[in-house]
Amino acid sequence: MANMNLNGITRRGLLGVFAATAVVAAPTYSNAFGLLKGAGDIRRIRMYSGRTGESIDTIYWVEGEYIPEVTKEINHFMRDWRSDEVVGMDPRNYDIIAAAHRLLDVREPYMLLSGYRSPSTNAMLRSHSRGVAKHSLHMKGMAADLRLKSRSVGQMAKAAEACSAGGVGHYYGSNFVHMDCGPVRSWGG
Repeated sequence: MANMNLNGITRRGLLGVFAATAVVAAPTYSNAFGLLKGAGDIRRIRMYSGRTGESIDTIYWVEGEYIPEVTKEINHFMRDWRSDEVVGMDPRNYDIIAAAHRLLDVREPYMLLSGYRSPSTNAMLRSHSRGVAKHSLHMKGMAADLRLKSRSVGQMAKAAEACSAGGVGHYYGSNFVHMDCGPVRSWGG
């Protein structure tokens, strides 16, 4: 990541300070974005991975722009941990994830179960479970499977559905919610 360090202040740190003081409402691109109004013109994502032990808590959008260095970090965080493959995730999915998190009014980060999946990982998972789609949006970098300890699957799914911005899968038996930036739809698993 390219950080310019000026007297101990990194470019990212400066953007974070700027973002924390922004007061302009976020533009509405979809309902998910509209839910972020009133937060200032910033968007934040908080997740950890039980699989890799990594975590991310970052502002990825400032003043109407995604921060390229930060989206690269999020892409790496959401990589296929089995193959270590990284793709450019669709940032619209970050917005759905962030908007749903904001609606849930929690400080707890999401646990990321699955972000990007390579075709070989998806095929392996599909051979072990009927719940894995052959043409999964995970393979296009457009989906995430998430969990919160402090909220139920139903609560998380309702928050994601309120965004009206993509697909929401309810997986009660496995205790997670699938959120994607594909067509608006929902299903139970």
